[in-house]
Amino acid sequence: MNNFLFVASENDAISNCKVGGVGDVIRDVPRQISKRGDRVHVVTPSYSRLHQEGTLISKLNVQLREVTHVTYLYEVKAKEEDENISHYVIHHPEIEAGNLGGIYQHDAFEPFYTDVIKFTIFCTAVAEAIKQKKFGKLDIVHLHDWHSSTLLFLKEYHPAYSALEKLRFVYCIHNLALQGIRPFENSYSSLKNWFPKIDFDKDALRDPRYADCYNLMAIGIRFADAVHTVSPSYKQDVLLPSEAPEFVGGEGLENDLRQADKDGRFHGILNGSNYHDLKETKKNKLFPNIATGIFKQLQKEHNRHKAEFLAHTGEKVVPFLKKRPNFICASVARLTEQKFYFFKRSPEALIQILDKLERVGGIYVLLGTGAPDYEELLRDISYKKRNFIFINTQSEEVVNSIYRDSDLYFMPSLFEPCGISQMLAMRHGQPCLVHHTGGLKDTVQHVHTGFTFDGKTYDEKIYNMVEGFKEALYLFEHEKSTWKQIQLNARKMRFTWKKSVDEYYKLLYTGNAMEVGIA
Repeated sequence: MNNFLFVASENDAISNCKVGGVGDVIRDVPRQISKRGDRVHVVTPSYSRLHQEGTLISKLNVQLREVTHVTYLYEVKAKEEDENISHYVIHHPEIEAGNLGGIYQHDAFEPFYTDVIKFTIFCTAVAEAIKQKKFGKLDIVHLHDWHSSTLLFLKEYHPAYSALEKLRFVYCIHNLALQGIRPFENSYSSLKNWFPKIDFDKDALRDPRYADCYNLMAIGIRFADAVHTVSPSYKQDVLLPSEAPEFVGGEGLENDLRQADKDGRFHGILNGSNYHDLKETKKNKLFPNIATGIFKQLQKEHNRHKAEFLAHTGEKVVPFLKKRPNFICASVARLTEQKFYFFKRSPEALIQILDKLERVGGIYVLLGTGAPDYEELLRDISYKKRNFIFINTQSEEVVNSIYRDSDLYFMPSLFEPCGISQMLAMRHGQPCLVHHTGGLKDTVQHVHTGFTFDGKTYDEKIYNMVEGFKEALYLFEHEKSTWKQIQLNARKMRFTWKKSVDEYYKLLYTGNAMEVGIA
């Protein structure tokens, strides 16, 4: 039996520890490893809340800023128990809840300032727990995104954690655009502040664009035994330099990734989706669930303008409680540049799509919260276009109904490492309209399981996005048999975690660490 440790910022196997797709991965991959008879430990920060119902396992003393800090390792209950999987959180007063989903912190003036503080403390405590064998005799440590890569810095340079050198470290890139860049010194959130006595090679840690900074994403790529992205096509994307806004690629780290690829350490493995033990949402509950979600949010909304907009949205939903619209297009996503850049730069394209829908009695439902400028844009369009239902809040019931009840799922991501929404929509036989990029390229086939758009220039992409929508609408209206076949093809697609984890064992988890472990 092999013994794994997963280190991540999110874990949807426990309650209230998810913002995005990382949480789904950390929930599902250990289950597949368990099915193979291996053991998994999963650890995340507590964010000053997740430890409260947990069981204290150990106090962990760590040296940071030349001061002894006491951190606490708690074991916490999973939503669904598995005898081969244990879940833990690390608690410390400076590992605080964030303003994004209670996990991440948006620092407008110094990006990553707060999060690097909390994840530096977290990773050092995890290193101490490994050293003290709190997770048993480990074989593989699987790190996820920049939040966990300080462990590789400690492995490489910290004399107190030489025991980590015996383990095999695997590093997963979920989103290369977020890199955890901070100064080497002269900041509370700098590397020298945390480890003033540690000798390290600045060139090995340096960000390729900012010479006075280290880059935690780069550290993961440079020091891990194996590196992987969450889809084969995203791997190919990030090997190329970015050419924004038309193309988001390696974001300055393409040379590091090319070297890892040349070394045989870099792989692209498609994420999976869950097809078992689903909590099925009742059909035709989309609009009642929207109304309920809005009423719930109104009761706790303190911002008058947001409350007024929620009421406006609720009023638009009322007619559909009695009669379903002829066609429902829908999206669910955080409101960011990655997800809706095309709408922000070319709102006229969204207006064209809404006009096409209006002619056939259709609507576009978009659920999301996020960047203030994106929220403002979509609220403004909602006030102007009666068939645009912008649900500016979060509701799991509404999200599940969107996947269940919509006719077309719309995913115009500027870039997409993998994407899970398209898999969830296809699972219910819902065709998707997606930008032909990253993991969307690997999961949606044009006029077979859905619809794709692309272009050599930005203008071509926008034109083809609108044309792709028109094509989908035409087939829905005039070629019912073709539409039904696309629905059937989408429903039959299976992106299983078993297949993904088989690739993990073949490409990522091989090596001496599987036999040696930590003595």
